[in-house]
Order: sequence, then C-alpha cells, then structure tokens
Amino acid sequence: MIKAIRGTKDILPDESRRWQKIEDESRGILNTFGYNEIRTPLIEETGLFVKTVGEDTDIVKKEMFSFVDRGQRDISLRPEGTAAIVRAYLENNLYKAQTFQKFFYIGPMFRAERPQAGRLRQFHQIGIEAIGSNHPALDAEVINILIKLLEAAGLKNYQLKLNNLGCREDRKLLSKILKEAFSKRPTVRLLCDDCKRRLKANPLRMLDCKNENCKRVVKGHFKTAEYLCKDCKEHFDEVIRFLNLLKIPYLADPYIVRGLDYYTRTVFEVTAQNLGAQNAIGAGGRYDNLISDMGGPKLGACGFALGLDRMMLALTANENSMSEKNGLALFIATIGKTAYDKAFSLLNELRNDKISCDIDYENKSLKSQMRAADKMEARLVLIIGDDEIKRQEAVLRDMKTKEQTNVKFTGIVDMVKAKLE
Repeated sequence: MIKAIRGTKDILPDESRRWQKIEDESRGILNTFGYNEIRTPLIEETGLFVKTVGEDTDIVKKEMFSFVDRGQRDISLRPEGTAAIVRAYLENNLYKAQTFQKFFYIGPMFRAERPQAGRLRQFHQIGIEAIGSNHPALDAEVINILIKLLEAAGLKNYQLKLNNLGCREDRKLLSKILKEAFSKRPTVRLLCDDCKRRLKANPLRMLDCKNENCKRVVKGHFKTAEYLCKDCKEHFDEVIRFLNLLKIPYLADPYIVRGLDYYTRTVFEVTAQNLGAQNAIGAGGRYDNLISDMGGPKLGACGFALGLDRMMLALTANENSMSEKNGLALFIATIGKTAYDKAFSLLNELRNDKISCDIDYENKSLKSQMRAADKMEARLVLIIGDDEIKRQEAVLRDMKTKEQTNVKFTGIVDMVKAKLE
C-alpha cells in the first residue's frame, strides 16, 4: 500500500472542519484590519529565496525542496511566504497604484526538515505583509493581529517575545560583538559544527540555533549588548508604547533573531505551552530593506506567519474544545422508491435555500438511516414513506427534543428554516 510521504499528513474531514473554522474566522479578522488576500504560486525561482532569506540560513542551505525543471531553471517549493509576496508586489507594480498595501495569505509551505511533532515537510501558514510604511504603530498592529488570531482560535497559554535587531549597520555591529565573544577558546570548541561555521559567515544565526548545547553556551556568554543606533532605539520605544496602549503583554528577549536574514528592527515570536522543543507558533518582524534589495523603491514593511499545524497541536495539548461538527441541518430518511425520488427532488429545493442536507446512498433500512443521521449529528430528520406520499406530507423530527411534526411537502422549506432559526 502506498502511504503519504514522510513529513506530510492528511487532513481528514473531522479535522479539516476545524481548519476551515479557523481560516474563516481569520479572514474575518484580517478583513476588519484592511488586509486583502493574495495567492502566489507554490513554486518560485530558487534565486528568490537565496537572495532574500539568506544564503547562509538553514532554510537555504539545508531545507529547501529545489530541483531543475525541464527548461533547466532552478525551481524551489516555497519555504516561506514573504519573499513571494514582495516579488508579486514588485512584479505587478502594485506600489505604483498605491504605495502602502496590506496583504494576507493562507496556504502550504515546504521545508526538507527532519519530521517530528510540530515540524512537517509540508506545513501550513496564515501570514500577513504590510508594505510601504516605517511607522512603529504598524509593528504594534501586526503583533495585535497575531494575538487576535490566536485568541479567536481559542489559544490561551501563549507568550509574546520581542526583540530589536536594529538597522543594517546595527546588525553589523551586533555580528562583530558576537564574533568577538565566541571566537575565543575554549568557547568556540563548545559550539556545534553549524555554529562554528555561522560564527565566521553570519554570527547572528548562532542566536537562532536549535541545538540545546549551543543555546546554553550562547546564553552563558551573551546576555545583551549596546549596538542600536538612536533612530532604532526611538522606533522600538514607540513600538513598546503602542503595545502598551493595546495592553499587550510581552517579554523582551535578546535571543530572538528569527531564521531569515531580511529582518530589521522589530522581531517577535509567540510560543505556546505543551509543544516541547517546537513551541514557536507564530513569528515575524520588520523588513525595511527587502523591497529595495529586490529592485523596488525603499519602503518599510512588517509581517508575520502563523503556523496552523502547530496551533492545532497547541489547541489539542491545551484540551481546548476545537471539535467542529458536520453542521448538517437536515437528513432525509425514506422508505420505498417513490419516497426516495420525492426526497431527492426536495434535497435540491432545500440546498437552493442554502440548507445543508443529505440523503442515504447505501439502500439502508429506516433504522440504519436514523442511525446515520444521528452519527452525522443532523439537527433535523425528514421521514418520508408510502403513507406520507399519499398524504403529500412528511414527518419532521427534531433530533434534540425528539419532537415530531407533520408538514406538507409545499411547506417543508419554510418549516425547516423556521426550526433552524
């Protein structure tokens, strides 16, 4: 038997209804904040991610699904959403119509990581990108939206961690400080092979290392440092002020750098309890150089990505009741061919009025049909047999109260709608 590829999973109907609920609620919240949905291809030129995410990042070096297509082009499945959206923003000249624009996306991403709980090779994200503003209030709005999405889904035990990477020059200074702190023996011998390489090529990546020993070494030798310029300090102070206005609690964490090179100034991460090592459920930050680095105008931007797979795990771990029922309003149970034909035509009338309903397709007995309706958790059951055909009416049963009412065929749609109100 052929099975799903390791690191991927099937989202079965019972679970997909929970996903749909979260996606629908998220769309509502994002529309409230003025964000518009954008959908980009699953495949992009590999160079897009090498240029934007960073050649020395784990994503580019180890995790991308890349291949050469029939046209001898280097192609990759998208490992994250921001680069593709900025590419679309520039390629389609969206900034010429209106500089400041807000986008959101929902969809799968791909990384060739070692599969484990909370880390899949195909995973799903809800993300936003607000492009065209340097205002610190935008940073706070982006964080606020992430919190609202989590709370709308029912997640309670989470923590917001916040840091400031500064501008490009500040990042260079921080890299220099880290290189000086960790290049001395015996400290360097304690680092993993990846961090020894990062120390030379991109020291900031050391702060993002997932190796537990490296985490201890880094936190033992680096607490904090003065590397921010005046403008970046003032910007971050304003972000904090706006977060305080929104009454959003946070924890300052100097080790939050994120795994992508395009971040500047504000970076943040939301972690959830009971998820073990893979506890980051959503993260983002500001990327003020990315648009110009990709050939566009110099514009500020900020965004985040929320991991749907990990959020589902967190909701389950927190024993949050996320179970979504089928939502079937009505099941029609029949006895005999004539009754079935009448029921089949009634289905169309009911569905035209946007009433969710279904019928038996397995030639079950009436008793088995009632069991099926109960299993589907149908709110109502309409019963039609030979006697009902003669009287041109059906029996409408409320599955919760067990109350039964005779209703004429001509009044079924109105009666069902009234019962469902």
